[in-house]
Amino acid sequence: MGIAQDSAAGRREFERVMEERRTQDDPEEYGWIRRGWCWGEEAFRKELLAQVEARRGASHYGGELQESATEKAERLVREGLARLGWTEAELAARKNGDKSKLKLAVKLRAETTTCLPAGRQVTLQWIAIRLQMGTGASLSNLLSSRRT
Repeated sequence: MGIAQDSAAGRREFERVMEERRTQDDPEEYGWIRRGWCWGEEAFRKELLAQVEARRGASHYGGELQESATEKAERLVREGLARLGWTEAELAARKNGDKSKLKLAVKLRAETTTCLPAGRQVTLQWIAIRLQMGTGASLSNLLSSRRT
């Protein structure tokens, strides 16, 4: 965009250039930007998600919190698979009720559901699908039987 550096002046210049482009282009072309929360490369989005996770506050809501929780859950799954020495294929080959899968599900449940308002959390259904443990209901049963 021809902006020299990421500074207050650079951001003002970027804003001016984008506003100029917006007035010249088709308004529908920029609709997705108005409705989204992040615009940029994948590495930039991940950096923002890490910041949201570290400094969650009243100004963070909706899409960014959901995506932050999902990103955290994915990170926990990757770390868990690495700790177990499993690949995605090995995860799929294990039984739904595998003890190591269940331990990972418990960790995901404990570390991802308390960080979001109701309805904006990593659900049992998401965990069950991601860990290939059947349905949310079957995972709920596995977790309940583990407690007794």
